[in-house]
Amino acid sequence: MKTKNVLEWLEESAKRVPDKVSFADPDGEISFAQLEKDAQRIGSFLCGKINRNEPVSFYLEKSTLAMSGMLGAVYAGGFYSLLDTRLPESRLQSILGVLRPCIILTDSKNREQAEHLFDKESYEIYSLEDILEINKYDPQELKIRREEALDCDPLYVNFTSGSTGIPKGVAVSHRSVIDFIEIFDRTFGIKETDILGNQAPFDFDVSVKDIFSGLYTGASVQIIPREYFSNPTLLMDYLCDRNATVLIWAVSAMCFVSIMNGFGYKVPEKVRMVLFSGEVMPVKQLNKWRKALPNAIYVNLYGPTEITCNCTYYVLDNREYAADEIIPIGRPFDNEKVFLLNEENEQILEPGKQGEICVSGTCLALGYYRDKEKTDTVFTQNPLNTCLPERIYHTGDLGQYMDNGNLVYSGRRDFQVKYLGHRIELNDIEAQVQSVNGIERACCLFNQEKKRLLLFYTGGRESRELAEELRKILPPYMLPNKLTKLDEMPMTKNGKIDRNILKQQEGIQK
Repeated sequence: MKTKNVLEWLEESAKRVPDKVSFADPDGEISFAQLEKDAQRIGSFLCGKINRNEPVSFYLEKSTLAMSGMLGAVYAGGFYSLLDTRLPESRLQSILGVLRPCIILTDSKNREQAEHLFDKESYEIYSLEDILEINKYDPQELKIRREEALDCDPLYVNFTSGSTGIPKGVAVSHRSVIDFIEIFDRTFGIKETDILGNQAPFDFDVSVKDIFSGLYTGASVQIIPREYFSNPTLLMDYLCDRNATVLIWAVSAMCFVSIMNGFGYKVPEKVRMVLFSGEVMPVKQLNKWRKALPNAIYVNLYGPTEITCNCTYYVLDNREYAADEIIPIGRPFDNEKVFLLNEENEQILEPGKQGEICVSGTCLALGYYRDKEKTDTVFTQNPLNTCLPERIYHTGDLGQYMDNGNLVYSGRRDFQVKYLGHRIELNDIEAQVQSVNGIERACCLFNQEKKRLLLFYTGGRESRELAEELRKILPPYMLPNKLTKLDEMPMTKNGKIDRNILKQQEGIQK
């Protein structure tokens, strides 16, 4: 029978390997059977708090406890959305303004901060430890919720940068995750004996591959705390001690290991596969990984959050890549259509000609939560199909075909960039800067070669003072690396900011 809900994977693994570790972190571990039990108890509690297809927000770091809570929200017929605990209060309030949850779940470590940040008259705030201590499992209520479930119900909402300064909530359904994960795990041979070393935070869609590959195959997931990625010896000890075999990481995390000479300290020799995504992988850093782990398989993955993790992949050859060589993003996964359109909405088939990467198939997200206007802008009817409805997603990414049919990523067509594994709208940064008192105009550029965010602005605030203000309203990964105060902003004859002049000033190629 076809899988309709991701909880079926948890329940099947709990029957097949009940005592096996499902998820573990430095503080403990949880078996598949215990994960199922805890998630059901939390789900029973939430049934009295939310209706079907309503959100449950989580304010805590990733952990085994967080997993129980997230799956508990799904048992209650709702969906989960993780709040990054590093975000400034104003950013958190923007996200909650879009999501409008009635309940926020946290843990004992973060409860005091959650109650300080969030108005208790607007949200009910509970710690997961308290729920597990007092709440009992109600099978009848969960049975009713499950019988009402559809495979097109939302499973999670992940927030990305938005051009107006308001984050966009990408809503992804059970059906999209089920279709992708089954194909993903089959493509790369991820199996029950694997140990996945989870790098990505749970509010970042790279983690979806870890979480649901574990539930689907019965593999164990070792959760690596965020702070380990600023301590290479701690990180390498963890990978070795936990016997990680598969790493599905953001490029920025891989670069941290190689740049900080993590392999000079210790090599996790049981790693058999490394899959990376989020940014263009620097060949120089890739070669350091391949030298340390020469027998591992390396895969370049591509795809934005809106198409459920990834839509193309490229398995690297067993050869040394030149320092200036571009690694292809490859070919589509099974059951995904990936193609190029020019500005006239005509399909590009010939090699070397650039076009926008577009995607269709079951993988597409439901859209942006409570934002029909933005949804309708990028999720559109396929212009190549005039006979039947066919929804496609315009990625905004540019690509071109190689002679052998592989796709190559070649940049963005708008003001969105990929930085530290995150997709950032430069307009989002500009909107936040211009909200600061004393700032008149702002323009943000991205130096792709040096991986630096550059901010130019006019107004009465000094750069050091402005930098302090921005730390209060922007996530760490959106903070500009350099702030330049201008007497006046260069303008084009059409009255727009002349970004080309600013690029020339910084030595950035157009």
